[in-house]
Amino acid sequence: MSLNPGDSLTSHNFGLQIDGVMVEYLAEVSGLTLEQDVIKYPQNNGATGKNEIALLPGTQKDGQCTVVRGMTQSASFTQWINDSINGRMATARKNASIIMMDFEDNPVKRYNLRNAWCSKIDTSTVKAGEASALTETVTIVFEELVIE
Repeated sequence: MSLNPGDSLTSHNFGLQIDGVMVEYLAEVSGLTLEQDVIKYPQNNGATGKNEIALLPGTQKDGQCTVVRGMTQSASFTQWINDSINGRMATARKNASIIMMDFEDNPVKRYNLRNAWCSKIDTSTVKAGEASALTETVTIVFEELVIE
């Protein structure tokens, strides 16, 4: 790895793997969140007899994130979107990873999305005479997020 102690990753180099195969380098990722329930457990303190509240970890919640990609990119990512939108869940549910890389393209951090599928796609505005890249914004839902 090319990071020295104290260095931090930069936000410009990341991609998406589906079932272990890099399918897309992305323009943007947002909303990648890991959350779990908190269980409040009231109990009496044996030494003082006072009521205390203990907080315990509960069930991890499912989640979603949004990715932005160039419109003419990966055919396998497009197929994943189509399988999801058309309800072909046997092929749509995939294990995906958003991978953060250092400036030498070495993977440094992974956000593994278990049983992920695409729930929404939104295309950028097209306008006659406009000179800008066309993109697709895709919402990916997942059952579990594991950070490596």
